[in-house]
Amino acid sequence: MPDPDAAPPVGPPPDEDPSSAEGPITDAHLHLWERAPGRFGWLEQAPPALRRDARWSQAAAGLVGLGVTRVVLVQAEDSLAQTRELETAAAAIEADPSAVRRADVVAWLPLEDPAAVARILADPRALPRTVGVRALVHDDPDPGMLDRPAVRRSLALVAEAGLALDVPDAFPRHLGQATTLAHEVPGLTVVLDHLGKPPLGDAGEGGPLEEWERQLRAFAAAPGTVAKVSGLHTSGSGPRAGQLEQVLDLALAMFGPERLMIGSDWPIAPELFTTGSAFAPLIDLVHSRGAGVAEQVLHGTARRVYRRRGEG
Repeated sequence: MPDPDAAPPVGPPPDEDPSSAEGPITDAHLHLWERAPGRFGWLEQAPPALRRDARWSQAAAGLVGLGVTRVVLVQAEDSLAQTRELETAAAAIEADPSAVRRADVVAWLPLEDPAAVARILADPRALPRTVGVRALVHDDPDPGMLDRPAVRRSLALVAEAGLALDVPDAFPRHLGQATTLAHEVPGLTVVLDHLGKPPLGDAGEGGPLEEWERQLRAFAAAPGTVAKVSGLHTSGSGPRAGQLEQVLDLALAMFGPERLMIGSDWPIAPELFTTGSAFAPLIDLVHSRGAGVAEQVLHGTARRVYRRRGEG
């Protein structure tokens, strides 16, 4: 549980930089972690170069250099311990005048225990910088985790609190469930991480990529759905030439820029622990689609979707 003696919520600082000629940028998907025995078990199966601590100090200069003014720290472990750690990290980032202007958290909550979720959300001092909730559903041995009655009750509480639900790595296992959730949990904003993880590298034409597109269209048509353009360089076997442009344009046609946001997925990228190998080209690609598209995808959507409890 969050520390009951934690400081009360801090009013959010401005997250726009009026001196930036191209406008503010929100990195809506950034991971931080510090390894310890028995924690972040999924890293044991990750590339060896990824099996080390991921700290803000390693990403800060690169993101600030790209014009990032806000970051959203996304959970990478299903534990309240990491929820507390990310809240602490977000507060430290905001306190550093050389860093970004705002840092928020997509946290883990015990969704299988609605009573615990209710207690946490009822505490005005808990989770002051949390704007969304996520669980590593793709690692859960039960593929129907999101359909459990207890989880549904918790998600209704999440929606009532004005927080979003992130769904990671959804295709092919959970994209249909995410669509069902959006229809069946009133008021819940469902954020699809990494566009559901399309099977990039696939040629389509009746294959997995075509099925992903069909399911993504159904998700985009559901109420309260949003998607992140992120994590695509490591999606499937990796994008073929021109495929990132095709996927972005497809997402823009389905969601419109007002329901898309961008994320670095740092430190996971073609070159691990870098901000330039995937995020910088992605920012440029969004800019190439025009100022109106860039304004929403780079910042406006995240500003509307990811709000702290009590923000109007």
